[in-house]
Amino acid sequence: MGNELSIVDAQGNPMRRQRAEYPNGMPLTSGVGRWFFPYQAADWQTQEMGNWLPWIRSPDAEITQFRDRMVARSRDQVRNDGRSSGAITRILDNTVGASLRLSAMPDYRALRLISGAAFDIQWAKEFASAVEARWRLFSNDLNHYNDVSRQLTVSQQLRLALRHKLIDGEDLVVNHWKPERIGRGAAQYATCYLVVDPDRLSNPMQMVDTRHLRGGVEIDDDGVPVAYHIRKAHQNDWYNAVESMEWERVIAEDDDGWRRVIHDYERDRAGQNRGIGVFVPVLAHAKMLARYYGIELQAAALAASIGTYVTSPYDPSEVQDAIAGDQELKFYQSLRKEWNDERPAMFNGVRVPALAPGEEIKAVSSDHPHNGFTEFVHEMQGCVASALGVSQEQVTQDWTRTTYSSARSGLLESWKTLVRRRLEFSAGTATPMYAVWLRESMENGELPLPSGAPDFIEAATAYAGCSWLGPARGWVDPVKEPQGSILKMDAALTTLKQEAAEQGSDWEELLDQRQIEIAEFKRRNIPLPEWGGAEMATRTDEPPEEPKAA
Repeated sequence: MGNELSIVDAQGNPMRRQRAEYPNGMPLTSGVGRWFFPYQAADWQTQEMGNWLPWIRSPDAEITQFRDRMVARSRDQVRNDGRSSGAITRILDNTVGASLRLSAMPDYRALRLISGAAFDIQWAKEFASAVEARWRLFSNDLNHYNDVSRQLTVSQQLRLALRHKLIDGEDLVVNHWKPERIGRGAAQYATCYLVVDPDRLSNPMQMVDTRHLRGGVEIDDDGVPVAYHIRKAHQNDWYNAVESMEWERVIAEDDDGWRRVIHDYERDRAGQNRGIGVFVPVLAHAKMLARYYGIELQAAALAASIGTYVTSPYDPSEVQDAIAGDQELKFYQSLRKEWNDERPAMFNGVRVPALAPGEEIKAVSSDHPHNGFTEFVHEMQGCVASALGVSQEQVTQDWTRTTYSSARSGLLESWKTLVRRRLEFSAGTATPMYAVWLRESMENGELPLPSGAPDFIEAATAYAGCSWLGPARGWVDPVKEPQGSILKMDAALTTLKQEAAEQGSDWEELLDQRQIEIAEFKRRNIPLPEWGGAEMATRTDEPPEEPKAA
């Protein structure tokens, strides 16, 4: 056998080489020197898959240690790229808009089951009307006592929070109780909110994650957040250097159940405690596309700045030798300049450059932007728009390629994502903020309640039931689509409340206003339009008269 080595068993006998097999007897190799993979996605021996070997990690391990870098890049992209900034603005304008309006809907059936008290639909309407009026006074307070920093209305705070959620991946709201504000100005409540930059949520002294501490979120054995560790100042504020290295531990809820912290983010995986922004999946593509824009713009600007030049058939050194010296060359050039200045050649009022014998003017032709620039950029913007959940036209604001059918289809698809974002943001941020204020209002005895009604803390979910009215969906065709809505309501496939909500309106306010307008038509002796009941006012049970023969 020479120097060949072999493996022996306990008795010293050579062992037979066995081929590795799966439990079903299938060998792990297929062919000479090649492994067999049941799924091509598991293959590492191809050119496409050879260097693609990502690790499997927990969601917190994937996010928290790289979170600051991803957020900083996302913010830089939105700050310095117009299309990225516009995409975020489109999402904000279609989810929160200028105002996110409360539509209170207490669950009177659940309250009746819980307590046996006389909760009914009439009470629900009275309660909703009263609570919405008080919420408007609180959320739109001119002195902004609803904001700890007294700078924003509640709708503005919600828009800021959603912006953080889109770009940073999460929003963070800390609820405060300031009874000293009651009675000052228009302030009637001690509840107020503070939108906090999620950068400040981190582990004390920047320590690594532990079993119960994940990116500043302290959790128990069940994964329930029990406290949040928030820096007293942003980590890169040189003027708050001392405070930036001090953390405050804010408990999630007080002992009596009062919520102190609202932390909202989209969960992509189970066990996740921090969020990622909407640009993260396409950040590299968006950055390269922005760079491509810059390169093409620079090239076009450079070509435009060097538009023309003059060529001469003479070698400067030969010309200098021919006229015997440098001084005579300068004298010759000055004579040419004086001649052109004193005796300019004009054609129809436009000066024509006078050239020396043999000179000619040439223009620089530019190939920028390249012929494929528009199509390439269009394709790349489609990739970004797909990741953001909006239509390509909403990102580019270019509707030249759009037909009614394509616009309608694109907006319907994007509307599903935008409504989902609004509902998730409402459930994670807006409704909890409303519930915190509602508890104080109910404990103040400001709202109508039947005898035997439970306290807020006993039925918080039922009392705080609500929806939020955002901006209108709008119409691509303002004639066909409203007609479709009317047909759906006539067929009982939808309701006035649902149709009004899609257009950002409250159905009761619409009916109240219509009642006022009809009364004014009658008071002024103006004929009622069709929507005011003109057809019903002229209708009779008698059949129409037969036309008389001529």
